[in-house]
Amino acid sequence: MPAFADPSDQEPCVQWPLPPDCLEAQATAWAPEPGPLRLGVMASGAGSNFEALVQACRQGNLQAEVALLVVNNSGCGAQQRAERLGIPCQLHDHRHHPSREQLDRALVASFQAAAVDLVVMAGWMRVVTPTLIGAFPDRLVNIHPSLLPSFRGLDAVGQALAAGVTLAGCTAHLVSEEVDAGRILVQAAVPVLAGDDHASLTRRIQMQEHRILPLAVALTAQQLGEPD
Repeated sequence: MPAFADPSDQEPCVQWPLPPDCLEAQATAWAPEPGPLRLGVMASGAGSNFEALVQACRQGNLQAEVALLVVNNSGCGAQQRAERLGIPCQLHDHRHHPSREQLDRALVASFQAAAVDLVVMAGWMRVVTPTLIGAFPDRLVNIHPSLLPSFRGLDAVGQALAAGVTLAGCTAHLVSEEVDAGRILVQAAVPVLAGDDHASLTRRIQMQEHRILPLAVALTAQQLGEPD
């Protein structure tokens, strides 16, 4: 949800959607010439964050294009969305690779062949290795359904409900070798309401994921474009 400035704040807060001129400057800061930033997306399930990225690009909220989707589950919702949206999609079934490293080598080859600049893990339910992380240093973004560093790993929503917290949320972060521990880019808080179950809380968290993930991509591009 948008954050609004407080006169007492020493630093400006983040607001989404950002003004168009600010978004354009962020998303094109590291974009190669000619053309917009090319995104690769990884998904294992329904693919709602993948579609949110595509729509952000097509609506002009993000100066980028999704060049390739990779899925690891044949027939998953993300693959069906790619067919409907006209986005190239490749299947890399982890069951056909004897190790995580071999799977990641196949992913790197696909993204490099598609001339991808940034890679987004949008519900990729596999632990990645240095093979993938090293191929896209500071250019591999993940979305996680908790306010990291709380509730890392699988079923973060279930972990939050079991812990009895009153505030949940989501985090977009850079990927590091330690799971869900990379540098945080953007977060959004979601209150846990009385009577919330796993499904209802997940739906509200996903609404915020769809908002912050395009912003995280733009911020990553901006940071890559800044001088050392």
